[in-house]
Amino acid sequence: MQTPTLFSLLPDYVSTPDGMAIDPEGNLVLSCPNFADTSMPGCLLKIGKNKYITKWVDVPAHQETGCARPMGIAFGPDGAIYICDNQGWSGDEKLMFKGRLLRLLIEGSTIIESDVVAYGMEHPNGIRFFGDYMYVTQSLMTKAPGPEGKLLSCVYRFHYKDRDIKVDNLPGDPNILETFVTLNPECQYGADGIEVDAQGNIYVGNFGDGAVHKVVMKTDGTVKESFVWAKDSEQLRTTDGMTTDAWGNMYVADFSANAVARIDPNGKVRRIAQSPDSDGFNGELDQPGEPCFWNGVLVVSCFDLVTGPDKVNTGHEMPATLSQLLPEQF
Repeated sequence: MQTPTLFSLLPDYVSTPDGMAIDPEGNLVLSCPNFADTSMPGCLLKIGKNKYITKWVDVPAHQETGCARPMGIAFGPDGAIYICDNQGWSGDEKLMFKGRLLRLLIEGSTIIESDVVAYGMEHPNGIRFFGDYMYVTQSLMTKAPGPEGKLLSCVYRFHYKDRDIKVDNLPGDPNILETFVTLNPECQYGADGIEVDAQGNIYVGNFGDGAVHKVVMKTDGTVKESFVWAKDSEQLRTTDGMTTDAWGNMYVADFSANAVARIDPNGKVRRIAQSPDSDGFNGELDQPGEPCFWNGVLVVSCFDLVTGPDKVNTGHEMPATLSQLLPEQF
């Protein structure tokens, strides 16, 4: 088991960091939904190679709700950044089914184009691209309970040129690639982290079950088969954001256990780091949300907000933090 260290304390306009992506210039981009203090606008940060942090942009607010809550982010083939605006994460009834998938084309720190790819989403969370298509997890589908009343969740598939698609959050939606059932009655939270391999196969973390599903794709973009690829409740309790290295190993943020797990190409799970409850100021994993390889380290965002009997985290502290693990630790 390795000891994480501090990557950065974040500016005071960030209360909740989440998703990460690398821009074409090699900067680390961080999404900040700021659920811990909703007076703060949802924004994107840019971190340069010297770790200098700047606010890149505030994400355009929803016209009806007056806010934006960016979670998963990814750069598309057109150079734009695509954003899961998870309006409903807080549980506020006024924000339910107001989630959006946004496209922002940004020059410098100016938004040149702002488009809505999809809207009406209940709980958009993670996003990855393969070719011209994006794959987006939706963690809750409460309109249509699964077998025995268990939670359904899904992955949507959109083309990067799609615009203004209304989703209905039901299994028959033509934009849904695959649905998942979360079996764990103690944690009914579904598809969250997502990753795509070089062959275009999709890996989806079923959060509540602590399982990673593999969705094998056909060349025509449809599903060939879907199955649980990795699961070990002793080593991985929950599956939030995930990323892979050059050798095909996957690294998964274990949100509830304050841990990070490594999954080898054969699906074997091993916890590589874990922290007790803390403020994260010394780099502890303070409710890790997503890992991302950048400049030779594994950077981990610390969500540090959710509490409950299954969570190590017991409260939120400022400033928000990013943790890191070094390559030799793996």
